[in-house]
Amino acid sequence: MKLLAIDTSSQSASCALLADGLLLGEFYTNVRLTHSQTALPMVHDLLKQTHTPLQEVDLFAVTTGPGSFTGLRIGLSAVKGMAHALGRQCVGVSTLEALAYNFYGHSCVVAPVLDARCSQVYTALFCWEGERLTRLAQDTALPIEQLAEQLKNIESSVFLVGDGADLCYNRLKEQLPALRMASPALRYTHASALALAAQRAADAGGTICPQQLVPAYLRLPQAQRELLAKQK
Repeated sequence: MKLLAIDTSSQSASCALLADGLLLGEFYTNVRLTHSQTALPMVHDLLKQTHTPLQEVDLFAVTTGPGSFTGLRIGLSAVKGMAHALGRQCVGVSTLEALAYNFYGHSCVVAPVLDARCSQVYTALFCWEGERLTRLAQDTALPIEQLAEQLKNIESSVFLVGDGADLCYNRLKEQLPALRMASPALRYTHASALALAAQRAADAGGTICPQQLVPAYLRLPQAQRELLAKQK
């Protein structure tokens, strides 16, 4: 089975092709271009370099959020369009879970953090024991100070990953000495990790039709929040 995964949920963008668990190729950029400029050209080049016609893709995967409101819509629209045209199934994966899959096969606690602005982050908490992943906290948006409360009772090292890792580490390292920064190679969302998460979900029967793919924003867009604040 060939699985095409696309991530446009945050500042980086990537796509990857998996065939029966083997990573055939991956394209990744982190150059702050609009994802509408990068995502589909990367998919085109990936399929070309791996000599894979789009028609041979059996399953599509995409990060569903949290993350950039515009970025999520770009990735979801691309996947829904391709899957619908080919009559294929899809897998939607939490952006935070996809980030945790950067540590697949390790034994550690992972705290994915995405910068939600205004001193807030989108975050969750996971524990890897070899190839077994346990979710310790659900996806949520919260102030960085509340994240510190969530992490303070964890005795083992906690690896921060995501585009909010630098922000959280610099704010919390003095009060949480167990915090660790993921290496630069593991810090951002990679479609290869997303593909691994999607493959596991598909094996467990977690596929859906493209019409069922919906974004998980966790909170309203900033424009709507500002409007509601003015109305109050």
